[in-house]
Amino acid sequence: MSDAGLHAQLALAFDKFSLQVDLQLPRSGFTVLFGRSGCGKTTLLRCLAGLQRAQGTLRWKDTLWQDERHFVPTHLRPLSYVFQEPRLFPHLDVKGNLEFGFRRVPGNERRIRMEEAIQWLGVESLLQQRPESLSGGQRQRVAIARALLTSPQILLMDEPLASLDLDSKLDILPYLEKLRSHLDIPVIYVTHAPDEMARLAEHLVLMENGRVRAQGQLNDLLTHIDLPLLHQLDASAVINVTVDHHDPHYHLSHVAVPGGFLTVAYNELPAGSRSRVRILARDVSIALEPTHHSSISNCLPCCIIDISEDRDPARVIVRLNLGGEVILSRITRRSVDMLGLHPGQLVYAQIKAVALMN
Repeated sequence: MSDAGLHAQLALAFDKFSLQVDLQLPRSGFTVLFGRSGCGKTTLLRCLAGLQRAQGTLRWKDTLWQDERHFVPTHLRPLSYVFQEPRLFPHLDVKGNLEFGFRRVPGNERRIRMEEAIQWLGVESLLQQRPESLSGGQRQRVAIARALLTSPQILLMDEPLASLDLDSKLDILPYLEKLRSHLDIPVIYVTHAPDEMARLAEHLVLMENGRVRAQGQLNDLLTHIDLPLLHQLDASAVINVTVDHHDPHYHLSHVAVPGGFLTVAYNELPAGSRSRVRILARDVSIALEPTHHSSISNCLPCCIIDISEDRDPARVIVRLNLGGEVILSRITRRSVDMLGLHPGQLVYAQIKAVALMN
Protein backbone atom coordinates (compact mmCIF):
# COMPACT_ATOMS: atom_id res chain seq x y z
CA MET A 1 0.00 0.00 0.00
CA SER A 2 1.50 3.37 -1.06
CA ASP A 3 2.31 6.07 1.50
CA ALA A 4 1.45 8.74 -1.05
CA GLY A 5 -1.81 10.61 -0.88
CA LEU A 6 -2.40 12.04 -4.35
CA HIS A 7 -0.27 10.86 -7.28
CA ALA A 8 -0.75 12.73 -10.54
CA GLN A 9 0.97 12.30 -13.90
CA LEU A 10 -0.98 14.69 -16.10
CA ALA A 11 -0.53 16.51 -19.41
CA LEU A 12 -2.75 19.10 -21.04
CA ALA A 13 -2.03 21.26 -24.11
CA PHE A 14 -3.55 24.57 -25.18
CA ASP A 15 -2.58 26.79 -28.11
CA LYS A 16 0.13 28.71 -26.27
CA PHE A 17 0.46 26.79 -23.01
CA SER A 18 1.00 23.23 -21.91
CA LEU A 19 0.78 21.55 -18.52
CA GLN A 20 2.94 18.53 -17.77
CA VAL A 21 3.33 17.46 -14.16
CA ASP A 22 4.39 14.49 -12.09
CA LEU A 23 3.30 15.03 -8.49
CA GLN A 24 3.20 12.91 -5.38
CA LEU A 25 1.51 14.78 -2.54
CA PRO A 26 1.20 13.78 1.13
CA ARG A 27 -1.94 12.34 2.70
CA SER A 28 -2.42 15.29 5.06
CA GLY A 29 -1.28 18.83 5.73
CA PHE A 30 -1.19 22.00 3.64
CA THR A 31 0.36 21.65 0.19
CA VAL A 32 0.78 25.02 -1.53
CA LEU A 33 1.00 25.27 -5.32
CA PHE A 34 3.10 28.40 -5.76
CA GLY A 35 4.28 30.39 -8.75
CA ARG A 36 3.65 33.40 -10.90
CA SER A 37 0.26 34.08 -12.45
CA GLY A 38 -0.17 31.99 -15.58
CA CYS A 39 2.22 29.20 -14.56
CA GLY A 40 -0.57 26.58 -14.44
CA LYS A 41 -1.49 26.40 -10.75
CA THR A 42 -5.26 26.76 -11.21
CA THR A 43 -5.25 24.57 -14.32
CA LEU A 44 -3.56 21.82 -12.32
CA LEU A 45 -6.05 22.23 -9.45
CA ARG A 46 -8.97 21.96 -11.89
CA CYS A 47 -7.44 18.80 -13.36
CA LEU A 48 -7.14 17.28 -9.88
CA ALA A 49 -10.81 18.09 -9.28
CA GLY A 50 -11.90 16.64 -12.62
CA LEU A 51 -13.19 20.04 -13.79
CA GLN A 52 -10.60 20.02 -16.58
CA ARG A 53 -9.90 16.80 -18.49
CA ALA A 54 -6.21 16.08 -18.93
CA GLN A 55 -4.35 13.06 -20.25
CA GLY A 56 -2.51 10.76 -17.88
CA THR A 57 -3.15 9.06 -14.56
CA LEU A 58 -4.47 10.31 -11.25
CA ARG A 59 -4.70 8.21 -8.12
CA TRP A 60 -5.94 9.08 -4.61
CA LYS A 61 -4.32 6.65 -2.17
CA ASP A 62 -5.18 3.27 -3.74
CA THR A 63 -8.19 4.50 -5.71
CA LEU A 64 -7.75 5.21 -9.42
CA TRP A 65 -9.49 8.41 -10.49
CA GLN A 66 -8.19 8.58 -14.02
CA ASP A 67 -6.16 6.78 -16.67
CA GLU A 68 -6.45 6.33 -20.44
CA ARG A 69 -9.69 4.29 -20.09
CA HIS A 70 -11.14 5.47 -16.79
CA PHE A 71 -12.35 8.87 -15.54
CA VAL A 72 -14.18 9.56 -12.27
CA PRO A 73 -16.32 12.71 -12.63
CA THR A 74 -15.99 15.55 -10.15
CA HIS A 75 -19.17 14.80 -8.21
CA LEU A 76 -17.93 11.26 -7.45
CA ARG A 77 -14.52 12.38 -6.19
CA PRO A 78 -14.44 12.80 -2.37
CA LEU A 79 -13.27 16.41 -2.46
CA SER A 80 -14.45 19.97 -1.92
CA TYR A 81 -13.37 22.99 -3.96
CA VAL A 82 -13.17 26.56 -2.64
CA PHE A 83 -13.11 29.15 -5.43
CA GLN A 84 -11.76 32.70 -5.45
CA GLU A 85 -15.33 33.96 -5.06
CA PRO A 86 -17.36 32.48 -2.16
CA ARG A 87 -20.38 31.44 -4.31
CA LEU A 88 -22.80 31.35 -1.38
CA PHE A 89 -26.54 30.95 -1.93
CA PRO A 90 -27.97 34.47 -1.60
CA HIS A 91 -31.46 33.26 -0.61
CA LEU A 92 -30.11 31.38 2.43
CA ASP A 93 -28.62 32.78 5.61
CA VAL A 94 -25.21 31.59 6.81
CA LYS A 95 -26.69 28.70 8.78
CA GLY A 96 -28.69 27.60 5.73
CA ASN A 97 -25.57 27.69 3.56
CA LEU A 98 -23.69 25.56 6.08
CA GLU A 99 -26.55 23.10 6.41
CA PHE A 100 -26.63 22.70 2.63
CA GLY A 101 -23.12 21.25 2.68
CA PHE A 102 -23.75 19.26 5.85
CA ARG A 103 -26.91 17.57 4.60
CA ARG A 104 -25.21 16.32 1.45
CA VAL A 105 -23.33 13.79 3.56
CA PRO A 106 -25.01 10.69 5.05
CA GLY A 107 -24.88 10.71 8.83
CA ASN A 108 -22.55 7.72 9.09
CA GLU A 109 -20.04 9.37 6.73
CA ARG A 110 -19.78 12.73 8.47
CA ARG A 111 -16.25 13.34 9.71
CA ILE A 112 -16.63 17.02 10.66
CA ARG A 113 -19.39 18.20 12.97
CA MET A 114 -21.36 21.40 12.35
CA GLU A 115 -20.17 23.01 15.58
CA GLU A 116 -16.55 22.19 14.75
CA ALA A 117 -16.61 23.94 11.37
CA ILE A 118 -18.43 26.93 12.87
CA GLN A 119 -15.82 27.26 15.63
CA TRP A 120 -12.77 26.68 13.42
CA LEU A 121 -13.80 29.45 11.00
CA GLY A 122 -15.19 31.77 13.66
CA VAL A 123 -18.65 32.25 12.15
CA GLU A 124 -20.72 31.79 15.33
CA SER A 125 -22.00 35.38 15.27
CA LEU A 126 -22.88 35.28 11.56
CA LEU A 127 -25.34 32.38 11.43
CA GLN A 128 -28.50 34.47 11.03
CA GLN A 129 -27.06 36.87 8.45
CA ARG A 130 -27.51 36.78 4.68
CA PRO A 131 -24.40 36.72 2.43
CA GLU A 132 -24.96 40.26 1.12
CA SER A 133 -24.55 41.67 4.65
CA LEU A 134 -21.14 40.03 5.16
CA SER A 135 -17.69 41.38 4.38
CA GLY A 136 -15.59 39.63 1.74
CA GLY A 137 -13.49 37.88 4.39
CA GLN A 138 -16.57 36.72 6.29
CA ARG A 139 -18.15 35.32 3.13
CA GLN A 140 -14.99 33.39 2.33
CA ARG A 141 -14.82 31.94 5.84
CA VAL A 142 -18.42 30.74 5.46
CA ALA A 143 -17.57 29.21 2.07
CA ILE A 144 -14.64 27.31 3.60
CA ALA A 145 -16.78 26.10 6.51
CA ARG A 146 -19.46 24.90 4.04
CA ALA A 147 -16.79 23.04 2.04
CA LEU A 148 -15.52 21.32 5.18
CA LEU A 149 -19.02 20.24 6.16
CA THR A 150 -19.21 17.99 3.12
CA SER A 151 -16.56 15.91 4.98
CA PRO A 152 -14.17 15.80 2.02
CA GLN A 153 -11.14 13.56 1.88
CA ILE A 154 -9.31 16.39 0.06
CA LEU A 155 -9.88 20.15 0.22
CA LEU A 156 -8.86 22.18 -2.86
CA MET A 157 -8.54 25.97 -2.50
CA ASP A 158 -8.01 28.20 -5.54
CA GLU A 159 -6.54 31.52 -4.35
CA PRO A 160 -9.33 32.04 -1.80
CA LEU A 161 -7.84 35.36 -0.63
CA ALA A 162 -7.14 36.85 -4.07
CA SER A 163 -10.22 39.09 -4.14
CA LEU A 164 -9.85 40.35 -0.56
CA ASP A 165 -8.29 43.59 0.65
CA LEU A 166 -5.24 43.47 2.92
CA ASP A 167 -7.17 43.81 6.17
CA SER A 168 -9.53 40.98 5.19
CA LYS A 169 -6.57 38.77 4.27
CA LEU A 170 -4.93 39.41 7.64
CA ASP A 171 -8.24 38.61 9.31
CA ILE A 172 -8.76 35.25 7.60
CA LEU A 173 -5.19 33.88 7.61
CA PRO A 174 -5.23 32.89 11.31
CA TYR A 175 -8.35 30.80 10.67
CA LEU A 176 -6.60 28.99 7.82
CA GLU A 177 -3.56 28.41 10.01
CA LYS A 178 -5.85 26.96 12.68
CA LEU A 179 -7.09 24.36 10.21
CA ARG A 180 -3.61 22.82 10.05
CA SER A 181 -3.95 21.60 13.63
CA HIS A 182 -7.52 20.33 13.20
CA LEU A 183 -7.66 18.65 9.80
CA ASP A 184 -6.22 15.22 9.04
CA ILE A 185 -6.84 15.57 5.30
CA PRO A 186 -4.68 17.17 2.60
CA VAL A 187 -5.41 20.79 1.72
CA ILE A 188 -4.09 21.81 -1.72
CA TYR A 189 -3.87 25.58 -1.78
CA VAL A 190 -3.10 27.75 -4.82
CA THR A 191 -1.46 31.16 -4.39
CA HIS A 192 1.11 33.49 -5.91
CA ALA A 193 1.41 35.51 -2.67
CA PRO A 194 4.68 34.84 -0.80
CA ASP A 195 3.20 35.72 2.61
CA GLU A 196 0.37 33.18 2.21
CA MET A 197 2.84 30.55 1.04
CA ALA A 198 5.16 31.18 3.99
CA ARG A 199 2.36 31.13 6.57
CA LEU A 200 0.42 28.11 5.32
CA ALA A 201 2.66 25.69 3.43
CA GLU A 202 4.03 22.50 4.91
CA HIS A 203 4.67 20.86 1.55
CA LEU A 204 5.52 23.26 -1.30
CA VAL A 205 5.17 22.75 -5.05
CA LEU A 206 7.03 25.39 -7.06
CA MET A 207 5.60 25.76 -10.58
CA GLU A 208 7.02 27.45 -13.68
CA ASN A 209 5.54 27.49 -17.18
CA GLY A 210 3.24 24.52 -16.63
CA ARG A 211 5.96 22.37 -15.06
CA VAL A 212 6.91 21.45 -11.51
CA ARG A 213 10.24 23.11 -10.86
CA ALA A 214 10.58 21.55 -7.40
CA GLN A 215 8.52 20.05 -4.59
CA GLY A 216 9.30 19.28 -0.97
CA GLN A 217 9.27 20.64 2.57
CA LEU A 218 8.76 24.40 2.77
CA ASN A 219 12.08 25.53 4.25
CA ASP A 220 14.08 23.16 2.05
CA LEU A 221 12.73 24.93 -1.05
CA LEU A 222 12.87 28.45 0.43
CA THR A 223 16.58 28.07 1.15
CA HIS A 224 17.66 25.85 -1.76
CA ILE A 225 20.65 27.39 -3.54
CA ASP A 226 19.45 26.42 -7.04
CA LEU A 227 15.87 27.69 -6.74
CA PRO A 228 14.63 31.24 -7.42
CA LEU A 229 12.97 31.66 -4.00
CA LEU A 230 16.44 32.15 -2.50
CA HIS A 231 16.95 35.30 -4.58
CA GLN A 232 13.55 36.97 -4.18
CA LEU A 233 13.52 40.42 -2.57
CA ASP A 234 11.64 38.90 0.37
CA ALA A 235 13.78 35.73 0.55
CA SER A 236 13.25 34.10 3.92
CA ALA A 237 13.41 30.97 6.02
CA VAL A 238 10.48 29.46 7.93
CA ILE A 239 11.36 27.25 10.89
CA ASN A 240 9.37 25.49 13.57
CA VAL A 241 9.53 26.80 17.14
CA THR A 242 8.12 26.04 20.58
CA VAL A 243 6.80 28.81 22.82
CA ASP A 244 8.97 28.80 25.96
CA HIS A 245 7.71 31.68 28.11
CA HIS A 246 6.30 35.21 28.02
CA ASP A 247 7.57 38.50 29.38
CA PRO A 248 4.46 40.63 30.05
CA HIS A 249 6.54 43.55 31.38
CA TYR A 250 8.20 44.12 27.99
CA HIS A 251 5.33 42.58 26.03
CA LEU A 252 7.60 39.95 24.51
CA SER A 253 7.55 36.19 24.04
CA HIS A 254 10.49 33.80 23.95
CA VAL A 255 10.47 30.79 21.64
CA ALA A 256 12.85 27.86 21.38
CA VAL A 257 14.51 27.19 18.03
CA PRO A 258 16.99 24.43 17.18
CA GLY A 259 19.96 26.72 17.91
CA GLY A 260 18.72 28.48 21.05
CA PHE A 261 15.99 31.03 21.77
CA LEU A 262 14.43 33.96 19.90
CA THR A 263 12.62 36.96 21.32
CA VAL A 264 9.47 37.90 19.40
CA ALA A 265 6.50 40.22 19.84
CA TYR A 266 4.13 39.04 22.57
CA ASN A 267 1.77 36.27 21.55
CA GLU A 268 -0.96 34.62 23.60
CA LEU A 269 0.01 31.08 22.66
CA PRO A 270 0.54 29.07 25.87
CA ALA A 271 3.99 27.80 26.82
CA GLY A 272 4.75 24.54 25.04
CA SER A 273 2.72 25.46 21.94
CA ARG A 274 4.20 24.69 18.56
CA SER A 275 4.36 27.46 15.99
CA ARG A 276 6.66 28.72 13.24
CA VAL A 277 8.67 31.84 12.59
CA ARG A 278 9.56 33.57 9.36
CA ILE A 279 13.01 35.17 9.22
CA LEU A 280 13.68 37.47 6.26
CA ALA A 281 17.20 37.36 4.82
CA ARG A 282 17.41 41.15 4.86
CA ASP A 283 16.84 41.11 8.65
CA VAL A 284 19.85 38.90 9.39
CA SER A 285 23.33 40.37 9.81
CA ILE A 286 26.51 38.47 10.66
CA ALA A 287 29.05 39.03 13.44
CA LEU A 288 32.25 37.17 14.30
CA GLU A 289 31.56 37.41 18.04
CA PRO A 290 28.37 37.52 20.11
CA THR A 291 27.19 41.08 20.68
CA HIS A 292 26.12 42.24 24.12
CA HIS A 293 25.80 45.99 23.59
CA SER A 294 23.25 46.22 20.80
CA SER A 295 19.55 46.92 20.31
CA ILE A 296 19.35 43.60 18.44
CA SER A 297 18.40 41.06 21.11
CA ASN A 298 18.46 37.95 18.91
CA CYS A 299 22.02 36.71 18.39
CA LEU A 300 22.54 32.99 17.74
CA PRO A 301 25.58 30.88 16.81
CA CYS A 302 25.52 29.51 13.27
CA CYS A 303 27.82 27.86 10.78
CA ILE A 304 28.19 29.22 7.24
CA ILE A 305 27.05 26.64 4.69
CA ASP A 306 27.86 28.62 1.55
CA ILE A 307 27.92 32.10 0.04
CA SER A 308 26.19 32.67 -3.32
CA GLU A 309 25.62 35.46 -5.81
CA ASP A 310 22.52 37.62 -5.36
CA ARG A 311 20.36 39.40 -7.93
CA ASP A 312 21.93 42.64 -6.62
CA PRO A 313 25.64 42.60 -7.63
CA ALA A 314 26.54 44.52 -4.46
CA ARG A 315 25.15 41.78 -2.23
CA VAL A 316 25.38 38.06 -1.57
CA ILE A 317 23.19 35.43 0.07
CA VAL A 318 24.75 33.55 2.98
CA ARG A 319 23.13 30.27 3.99
CA LEU A 320 23.55 29.53 7.69
CA ASN A 321 23.12 26.31 9.65
CA LEU A 322 21.14 27.12 12.80
CA GLY A 323 21.05 23.92 14.84
CA GLY A 324 20.21 21.86 11.77
CA GLU A 325 17.81 24.38 10.21
CA VAL A 326 18.83 26.66 7.36
CA ILE A 327 18.35 30.43 7.60
CA LEU A 328 19.46 33.14 5.18
CA SER A 329 21.38 36.40 5.44
CA ARG A 330 21.57 39.02 2.68
CA ILE A 331 24.67 41.16 3.22
CA THR A 332 27.08 43.19 1.08
CA ARG A 333 30.10 41.76 -0.68
CA ARG A 334 32.12 44.34 1.21
CA SER A 335 31.02 42.83 4.53
CA VAL A 336 32.08 39.36 3.36
CA ASP A 337 35.56 40.61 2.52
CA MET A 338 35.94 42.74 5.65
CA LEU A 339 34.92 39.88 7.93
CA GLY A 340 36.74 37.21 5.90
CA LEU A 341 33.64 35.03 5.75
CA HIS A 342 33.90 31.54 4.25
CA PRO A 343 32.00 28.22 4.27
CA GLY A 344 32.42 26.18 7.44
CA GLN A 345 33.07 29.24 9.59
CA LEU A 346 31.37 29.67 12.98
CA VAL A 347 29.62 33.05 13.15
CA TYR A 348 26.76 34.74 14.97
CA ALA A 349 23.49 35.63 13.27
CA GLN A 350 22.01 38.91 14.50
CA ILE A 351 18.30 38.74 13.72
CA LYS A 352 16.65 42.16 13.71
CA ALA A 353 13.04 41.04 13.28
CA VAL A 354 11.21 37.74 13.61
CA ALA A 355 7.62 37.16 12.54
CA LEU A 356 5.85 34.57 14.68
CA MET A 357 3.09 32.87 12.70
CA ASN A 358 0.29 31.28 14.69
